[in-house]
Amino acid sequence: MPQPRYPGKLHHHIPSWVQSGALFHLRIRCLPSSPPLTSPDIAPKLMASAQLYHQKNSWYARLFLLMPDHLHAILAFPTETGMSAVIAAWKAFHAKHNGIHWQEGYFDHRLRSDDEVTLKAHYSRMNPVVKKLCECPEDWPWVSEPFKSDPP
Repeated sequence: MPQPRYPGKLHHHIPSWVQSGALFHLRIRCLPSSPPLTSPDIAPKLMASAQLYHQKNSWYARLFLLMPDHLHAILAFPTETGMSAVIAAWKAFHAKHNGIHWQEGYFDHRLRSDDEVTLKAHYSRMNPVVKKLCECPEDWPWVSEPFKSDPP
């Protein structure tokens, strides 16, 4: 009996039935050959571009947090552009201008309730503490929660 075929690459399209403004938890990793995302010459640029994407409505950022080898974000995307195109453009810019070597693709998970959003935000905020990069989440400098109480 033949083995079922699985796609070689996952596509991150938001299905048409997902409500506009739905929040997603994303984890984007860089390769070991990449400079750390938290290095003093790179982290401010990543944070500024995340804020710029938010201000220009390329995405709605509920949370954006850098770790040395990955980032966590809770984002919503405009339906006309879509998640894949926005993330691809953002990653390509930083690969070209900041020498970041990203892993192909990224992890995404649609957050289906306010409780799930709260849990993923807490998980992300605790990541630097768990990795012993700081003692408490409030000490971590590479996080932004621009308008966490505003609706997407």
